[in-house]
Amino acid sequence: MSDIKLSIDDTERIIGRIKSYFHDELDQELGSFEANFLLEFFAKEVGPHFYNRGLADAHMLVTEKSEEIGYLIQELEKACV
Repeated sequence: MSDIKLSIDDTERIIGRIKSYFHDELDQELGSFEANFLLEFFAKEVGPHFYNRGLADAHMLVTEKSEEIGYLIQELEKACV
């Protein structure tokens, strides 16, 4: 998996949310540099776990839907007999 690349707009929005969280929840002021550092750290260290979980969820959904399609096809076959 390649590194997570965010658009400038997404990066600025997330940095703003990180700064707000630290201010509101932890009563700490956090600069943009520090918030960006945290964002990069979590993207690198935690991001792959969420990415892999998303892939596993997508795989499970596709498998379930494929089985449903198989059952629907079987129903059509039985209805034609």
